[in-house]
Amino acid sequence: MADDKKLSEAEELGKLRDKIDAIDTQIGELISDRARCAMDVAKVKTANSGGSKGPERAPKFYRPEREAQVLRKAMQRNQGPLSDEEFARLFREIMSACLALEEQIHVAYLGPEGTFTQQAALKHFGHSAKAVSMTAIDEVFREVASGAAHYGVVPVENSTEGVVTHTLDNFLDSSVKICGEVVLRIHHNMLVSDVTRTDSITRIYSHAQSLSQCRKWLDANYPKADRIAVSSNSEAAKRIKGEWNAAAIAGEMAAELYDLQVLNKNIEDMPDNSTRFLIIGSEMVGPSGDDKTSIVASTLNQPGALHDLLEPFHRHGVDLTRVETRPSRSGVWNYVFFIDFVGHQNDAAAQRALDEIAGRVSDLKVLGSYPRGVL
Repeated sequence: MADDKKLSEAEELGKLRDKIDAIDTQIGELISDRARCAMDVAKVKTANSGGSKGPERAPKFYRPEREAQVLRKAMQRNQGPLSDEEFARLFREIMSACLALEEQIHVAYLGPEGTFTQQAALKHFGHSAKAVSMTAIDEVFREVASGAAHYGVVPVENSTEGVVTHTLDNFLDSSVKICGEVVLRIHHNMLVSDVTRTDSITRIYSHAQSLSQCRKWLDANYPKADRIAVSSNSEAAKRIKGEWNAAAIAGEMAAELYDLQVLNKNIEDMPDNSTRFLIIGSEMVGPSGDDKTSIVASTLNQPGALHDLLEPFHRHGVDLTRVETRPSRSGVWNYVFFIDFVGHQNDAAAQRALDEIAGRVSDLKVLGSYPRGVL
């Protein structure tokens, strides 16, 4: 009886594997068909641009609004058992590979390698994009503004630590536009190397923000260890390779990059700890059907200035999602307000509100309308 059962199981598994092989063949054929369509799209766009390489006539192969629409449709078509996000990630990689046949996208990100910003860049553009590490947020802005990179990825706010002011300040003097966003759940891990004596850890390296986001866990588990802030979590991971008494706090990408072991997973104090990243480019983005808009407005230090700025949004039914204040560079006690709202700048309600606000402030700049983060 046991032999019959084993034979029956082997036969059943054989049938299932044959079915999987047949499905894989179909998937492969369809992916190849999609790739050929992408190449045809490139030919049509190039032909209609007159073959010009100049920025004003060069064909635009990557359309953020179109990609967002495709990913949303993929999630709507998902019938399980994969989650909607996992289903969309598979499509993201297929789209990334197909886009690379038209034009490889160059993306500058705040580095070094192994950071959460690199993870955000790959999450948004896929692994077929060419991601290049920059040492500072300013450099990411300059790479995009100069045309050396098609797009850039920079952090703008963390749910625990708040806004990244350096990113906001760079928008004041830059011509770049916001063309997308990525929200990344941030999981911190305690990493050790092959030489680490885990019962003798006296130094813990990480970025200052990561140390802050894991403060309660560190107080409970390593109260006597020195907490040493370094330039990035990736730098922390690199440092412990030769230190027997040290550990690092970083993400899984850094662990893989530097061949480290995860001693403790998800040690962040807030389980919903997330960071929002902005995708910056050189052009405005068309409506995708589910968009956000970011603006910066300058006001004088006078009574009612903030009310005059925000009142038109309320009256025209425009939903604000974020308001940040920064000191103005134009004078003492003057301020600039960074505002995010739901909708595209071309929406009728948004246009009416922006037209009114333009007459009430000393300066108004639309940083960009862009698809709300899908993944």
